[in-house]
Amino acid sequence: MPTPSPTPATIPRAIGQVAVNTHDLPRAVAFYRDVLGLPFLFEFPGLAFFMCGTVRLMLSPPESPDYDHPGSVLYLQVDDIDGAFARMRGAGAAFDGEPHVVHRAESYHLWMAFLHDPDGNPLALMQEKPPTA
Repeated sequence: MPTPSPTPATIPRAIGQVAVNTHDLPRAVAFYRDVLGLPFLFEFPGLAFFMCGTVRLMLSPPESPDYDHPGSVLYLQVDDIDGAFARMRGAGAAFDGEPHVVHRAESYHLWMAFLHDPDGNPLALMQEKPPTA
């Protein structure tokens, strides 16, 4: 039987939720709420939910040993990477280095700064800035 062709209704249009592993939910909640500043939605036994723009972030323990590893890199868009870096570092975030350019396009320079949450999950702040002379 041939594979059906994709239609607009069958193609993912957005990321609705991302799960992030944690072994200490209260510590992770404090980090995502107090250090990153993400809006807290609610907790359910063993789970906590935040919003990051239009994407919901779920913190939970790994469902099985197969899922017990740091997650994919979450790239968090900010409008002021230097200000976000300073605020988060002041709140206890340990960054791998200063914000820096990772790509130079004609219309923008892509800046990033990398860090990890308390469970070792990788994160990055990102901002597209106008090119400088």
